[in-house]
Amino acid sequence: MLNLDELVAIDVHTHAEVSDSGAGSLSRELEEASSSYFKVDSGHRKPTLDEIAAHYRERRIAAVVFTVDAEAATGTPAVPNEEIAEAARRHPDVLIPFASIDPAKGRAGARQVRRLVEEYGVRGFKFHPNVQAFYPNDRDAYVLYEAIEAAGAIAVFHTGQTGIGAGAAGGGGIRLKYSNPLFVDDVAADFPDLPIILAHPSFPWQDEALAVATHKPQVYIDLSGWSPKYFPPQLVQYANTLLKEKVLFGTDYPLLTPDRWLADFAKLPIKDEVRPLILKQNAARLLGLAKP
Repeated sequence: MLNLDELVAIDVHTHAEVSDSGAGSLSRELEEASSSYFKVDSGHRKPTLDEIAAHYRERRIAAVVFTVDAEAATGTPAVPNEEIAEAARRHPDVLIPFASIDPAKGRAGARQVRRLVEEYGVRGFKFHPNVQAFYPNDRDAYVLYEAIEAAGAIAVFHTGQTGIGAGAAGGGGIRLKYSNPLFVDDVAADFPDLPIILAHPSFPWQDEALAVATHKPQVYIDLSGWSPKYFPPQLVQYANTLLKEKVLFGTDYPLLTPDRWLADFAKLPIKDEVRPLILKQNAARLLGLAKP
């Protein structure tokens, strides 16, 4: 099991992008565009779940890992949530299983939420409004949030611009309008017992994300998807002060590695007493691994 004392950090945002069968979770067009955007070595673009575990174990970091189920919008099946959960059972010292369910699945998706939590120990669910082509406050998605809240799990929402489709013709058909964090504010208001993570610095809506996180007690921000050297100054200011207990370390691995992220984070003017909160302690509390 996870040994918090042995861990140096908890990465709350990593992706499983290839299944046991070798199938990827993105179309070739979107995969190539995101690799170019993040300047990812194609040889390291799609590590297996066992390789992800080995990578993080070597660094004494735990990793929350998930896929993105956007089959209705993209036509590409996701990595099965069950595979991710089984990998976490094989590697309980470093992997924490999250899942993803396409909002288009409605009540069938809600039944999957309950099964994944009860039978597989899944701790949270990832939504990517841009790729899944839905507004987070769409009432058709509320049946999923109800199930997640009832199960005591966490909801993660991609916010801000996405590297998925960036540079492809027409952005690969991906529309940015869905990822304004103010749409998630409605979810936070309507589901006050649902812990929510706003994933990524939310360019161009960083101030909106900070407003939601300071206003809604159950809303957190993860710092994945960007090298810390590009963080907006107001994000650094709030992470050091008002939101120091609500900001979480995340990378977006394999698009951004923990080595690069941590090296750049070390250069930020973050207070000494705040660094361990961001790197491990806030996530440990949110995930129920440490006492509040």
